[in-house]
Amino acid sequence: MANKSIDHAFTAGELRSAASDPTFAGALSFMRRRFTKQLDGADAVVWGIPFDAATSNRPGARFGPQAMRRASAIFDNDPQYPFNRDLFAEMAVIDYGDCLLDYGNHQDTPDAIERQANIILDSGAFLLTLGGDHFVTWPLLKAHAARHGPLALVQFDAHQDTWPDNNGRIDHGSFVARAVQEGLIDPDRSIQIGVRTHAPEDCGIRILYGHELEDMSAAEIASHIISHTKGAAAYLTFDIDCLDPAFAPGTGTPVSGGPSSAKILAVLQRLHQLDIRGADVVEVAPAYDHADITAIAGATVAMYMLGLNAERRSHNR
Repeated sequence: MANKSIDHAFTAGELRSAASDPTFAGALSFMRRRFTKQLDGADAVVWGIPFDAATSNRPGARFGPQAMRRASAIFDNDPQYPFNRDLFAEMAVIDYGDCLLDYGNHQDTPDAIERQANIILDSGAFLLTLGGDHFVTWPLLKAHAARHGPLALVQFDAHQDTWPDNNGRIDHGSFVARAVQEGLIDPDRSIQIGVRTHAPEDCGIRILYGHELEDMSAAEIASHIISHTKGAAAYLTFDIDCLDPAFAPGTGTPVSGGPSSAKILAVLQRLHQLDIRGADVVEVAPAYDHADITAIAGATVAMYMLGLNAERRSHNR
């Protein structure tokens, strides 16, 4: 026990240090990363947005960041599978805590998210966001597009989120349409994976429907994503309802007929060629979860996003 510590989220001596907390104890930052608002030296930042006022069905995704932080404790110490490396040996990652929002003034929410995201992005760090419902991706796209231009949106989702939008709605089902209208994403290089619903408009975005995934291997799906984005700067957004409810019951708008977590994780593992400039995991609603199934899936997806960033950093050295 002499070389071990606890509450690594507060006691870490430096940002690249490994944690030794017992899985069942200690402060629950994401993967035990240091809780701090100091961005100096951070290569990647994990940030929560506890907002779910834009949901069209079951609320509760405001508790998603907490749930994913708790579930991420199982990853905190060992080399992370399937990357076979300590993700934090060469990549300094912090947990920046949560976005500060006024629950009584939802009209102020988009600007608050964008403003606080800009502070993080100004540091040059990679931003991984834990939602929250899918509306939060729109102000995140605004912040990222301001730096990188129109982005290739890579969206794992059961829904297209392209319903009509009057630019004033607080709605998780229309943010993609608004992002296209505002030039935040390039529809010709954007792709949606796992869609199992219909919307009136596809906005010119390529769709891989749920039934199509059944007939494709993980390698084929990943190859399709990489070829369609054509090397563009990409934003990766993962709505947990992309997964079948058997693998992610804890979400606001579950849709049967989706892929397994194993298949989609195998797809994510193969996306190291994507130029991912930012990412999020959204719509985890733990009130409808069972035995943390959905929270574990969400935390695993988030860990894979950090793993892809670590591989990209290593390749670019």
